[in-house]
Amino acid sequence: MQNLSLLSQTERNRIELDKQAAYTVWKVKNAKAGYEAFAELSNNISDDDDRDLFERAVSKYKVQMGVK
Repeated sequence: MQNLSLLSQTERNRIELDKQAAYTVWKVKNAKAGYEAFAELSNNISDDDDRDLFERAVSKYKVQMGVK
């Protein structure tokens, strides 16, 4: 196990984006949010690399959770 507080701010941010992607896909799958939630979150990410990471994570979790 790794202490997350020892990671750089960039790495902590990437972990947070991955968690947000997983949670948003879960919410869509369970009808707690609509598909527009993906665009809303993505549009709020100003850094292009972070936005790309978030969108790749969303794609990954859509496949894992069976969301189209």
